[in-house]
Amino acid sequence: MSGDLTFNKIFGAGLATALVIIAVPQIAGAIYHQEAPEKMGYFVDAPEEAAAGAEAPELAPDWGTVLPTADLAAGEAAFARCQACHTINQGGANGIGPNLYGVLGGPVLHSAGFAYSDAMTAHKAEAPTWGYDEMDQFLTAPARYVPGTKMSFAGLRDTPTRVNLIAYLRSQGSSLAIPAPDPTRQPGAAAPADGAAPAEGEAPAAGANATVGAPIEGVAGQPTTETAPTAPPAATSTPPGA
Repeated sequence: MSGDLTFNKIFGAGLATALVIIAVPQIAGAIYHQEAPEKMGYFVDAPEEAAAGAEAPELAPDWGTVLPTADLAAGEAAFARCQACHTINQGGANGIGPNLYGVLGGPVLHSAGFAYSDAMTAHKAEAPTWGYDEMDQFLTAPARYVPGTKMSFAGLRDTPTRVNLIAYLRSQGSSLAIPAPDPTRQPGAAAPADGAAPAEGEAPAAGANATVGAPIEGVAGQPTTETAPTAPPAATSTPPGA
């Protein structure tokens, strides 16, 4: 009889423990129930910082000013990081990347026999020649300038280093002339947006010889409209702009 009671006590204790384990979370959940917020997190009313914190676009180098004073020795030292993939001696063999002798000023896909990527082949239709600006943008971020390129180099963000490297590339078989200094690329000049033009009906910049809303014609630096002749109306033989 005592054995049966012992078993009942053990069974009862186990059952009571199980009921407590099951019941306690239910009771606690009912007591401490909280409604879920409609929106997670907290709203912080802070002013927009994107416009204020955004950096102004960097002016492209003024090649007519920076190339004559570039450090070729520093450019050669910068090219050392390229030698794992490229040769630059005349007639040098292609490696992981193409030989770069005479690349500056030459055509894109300039090295015969090298298997260029499809992305670089397509890029040739957009920019067929390796000019100073094109090389500068490519060296800054190759994958951004030519999306899909096989070149795994991350790029050179330091402008003076790129200038010296481009000057060194120019010294290796390039016949690309140094352009005249460009005042619009001098420090302090506003960086124009790519393809920027006055909006329709917007007045041109001060000093421009154009009328409000007149279409822009000709290349940069030329007057957009002809100056009205100052001679009397009867003098119709005066050439426009004389």
